[in-house]
Amino acid sequence: MYSGGNAARAMRRMLSLLFVVFVAASLAGAPEAGAAQKAPRYVFLFIGDGMSYPQFQAASDYLGAVRQSGTDDKILRGGESLSFMKFPVAGSAVTYDSTSFCPDSASTATSISTGHKTYSGVINMDEGKTRAYEAISEKVHRQKGFKVGVITTVNLNHATPAAFYAHQPSRRQYYEIGEEMLKSGFEYFAGGGLLKPAGQDGKQPSLYDLADDYGYKLVRTQAGAEKVSAGDGKVILVAEHLADEQSMAYENDRADTVWSLADYVRKGIEVLDNETGFFMMVEGGKIDWACHANDAGSTINDTLALADAVDVAIAFADKHPDETLILVTGDHETGGLTIGFAGTDYDTYLANLKNQKISYARFDSEYVSRYRAQQTSFEDVLKDVERLFGLKASGSKDDTLVLTDWEMNRLRAAYDRTMRGADKTKSQEEYLLYGTYEPLSVTITHLLNNKSGINFASYAHTGLPVAVFARGAGQELFGGFYDNTAIYTKMASLLNVK
Repeated sequence: MYSGGNAARAMRRMLSLLFVVFVAASLAGAPEAGAAQKAPRYVFLFIGDGMSYPQFQAASDYLGAVRQSGTDDKILRGGESLSFMKFPVAGSAVTYDSTSFCPDSASTATSISTGHKTYSGVINMDEGKTRAYEAISEKVHRQKGFKVGVITTVNLNHATPAAFYAHQPSRRQYYEIGEEMLKSGFEYFAGGGLLKPAGQDGKQPSLYDLADDYGYKLVRTQAGAEKVSAGDGKVILVAEHLADEQSMAYENDRADTVWSLADYVRKGIEVLDNETGFFMMVEGGKIDWACHANDAGSTINDTLALADAVDVAIAFADKHPDETLILVTGDHETGGLTIGFAGTDYDTYLANLKNQKISYARFDSEYVSRYRAQQTSFEDVLKDVERLFGLKASGSKDDTLVLTDWEMNRLRAAYDRTMRGADKTKSQEEYLLYGTYEPLSVTITHLLNNKSGINFASYAHTGLPVAVFARGAGQELFGGFYDNTAIYTKMASLLNVK
């Protein structure tokens, strides 16, 4: 017979042995670090430019608030997760570059596409601007025979798409970047128009005219895009209905009959699908532009448009579950967006944002220019503000969209500044109030943001880490907290490229 002490020690030894056996069994079933993973045949890399945790969480919370608005339910039921927020693996990546903890799109896209840090403004080159780095898209195209597609809602030779085919000391060398696009041989490009297509001085041969010389079918109408198929070979689709700075329209300005980002992804799959494999980079570029302008309504709508595009990839992956990898991430955060505002304390009223019917950019081009030309009265401007943004000059005290006297004074001051024109340099105070944007437009979005419980800290980028969501072949590699260069190294190891 064991004594009580001996029995207890024996029980502890038995439990310890059982624990060791359990851990060993668990480790046997888990993938080892560096263990061989099945290489995906189809890779989708979605980049929400300027999209970090605040952007997709704001979109999720907004959907939940709209769902609950108009009901008698007093208990908050939370947001509605976007499809990629439900991916089985989620990681985080820090975004600093060789210049700053608040990096730009050129350097951060370079980190994602090549695994190297560089200076802000540099595309796929080292800090000395002498050594070029080969992008993951170029490697799979050259080494594995994958077809490659690059899609964006902004200009095709803008920084983020450029980082997947170009190598330039400056992101502003648009013509040289466009030439590299044509020389890449990639099979599918789609998005906004090219910047400086005839060079900085407008005297170079048009990149559009040169497309045919490099074997590309250039399509600039939606009707033409609808007819494009894999049989057309290499194609460049430029959206027919372009908006500010030759980009695709903001989602909240897009007509239902006009193709969305999701439509261009769907067409890209049709063009690229083959037995060898493909790599597709998709950028939601105007998330960043909206955040720069502190336009929360447009930010949320373009984030939702990116999620719709991800849904197209998910539908494809459902047919090829063991061969497809989908990654969703951001290059950096823009605007210092936060859910919460001093003026609303612990409350939010995110459903207020559904009253915004138009982006700041379209309001500038279709309304503000007319106000200035016709010297429209402040009273008449207020009518448009209520109709397009929901902000009201008067109403019930319980109506969270009614402007207070202080807010009305802010709006009036911005109206006066706008009506004076943009020929005068802004003071430091004016820059803090308006940034580089039209005072009236940005003040309207600031007021609506704040009345909804949303606030921005900057008109530039911030140093927040970004999320990395993964689903499919090799998804296990993308969990944890790491540098953004590791997004490249993880993809490269999975795809077995040198």
